Amino acid sequence: MAKILIAYYSRKGQNYVSGAIKNLAKGNTEIIAEFIQKKIGGDLFEIDTVKDYPVDYTECTEIAKVELQQKARPELKNYLDDLSSYDTIFLGYPCWWGAPPMAVATFLEHYDFSGKKIIAFTTHEGSGFGGSISYLKKICPSAEIVKGISIHGADAKNSEVEVKRWLESLK
Repeated sequence: MAKILIAYYSRKGQNYVSGAIKNLAKGNTEIIAEFIQKKIGGDLFEIDTVKDYPVDYTECTEIAKVELQQKARPELKNYLDDLSSYDTIFLGYPCWWGAPPMAVATFLEHYDFSGKKIIAFTTHEGSGFGGSISYLKKICPSAEIVKGISIHGADAKNSEVEVKRWLESLK
């Protein structure tokens, strides 16, 4: 059986949710990652930066915008020792400025994804995947990049059935 990794970047704390700033105890992408693990198993890995983003949501988005423009690669707190045993990687992230957070790029560029299947999932507040799938294909040209599921962030906590149906459709 294929070994599955569910790697994700998620923002706790202040988030934009349906037109208002709300404080989230758990990030929306983390919620989706946990739904995936509950349904199909696999190992969870949180992509997390050494330097925290500002607590203030607006400040965070401005820094994320600059990082994208500068093609920054924020340092990560940790990495997996070995990715070779994983065949399928579910990769989750919020869509910031039409792309994954640059921490996701740092993670992807650290490994060789040749011959791996990467199934992307994202949370957003209206942009869907934006241009993130094309972006992933540029970073991991030797991997099979699959456009997975896009969940409106405000709906994340109530999307378990939708995520389950999507996973069943992958078989």
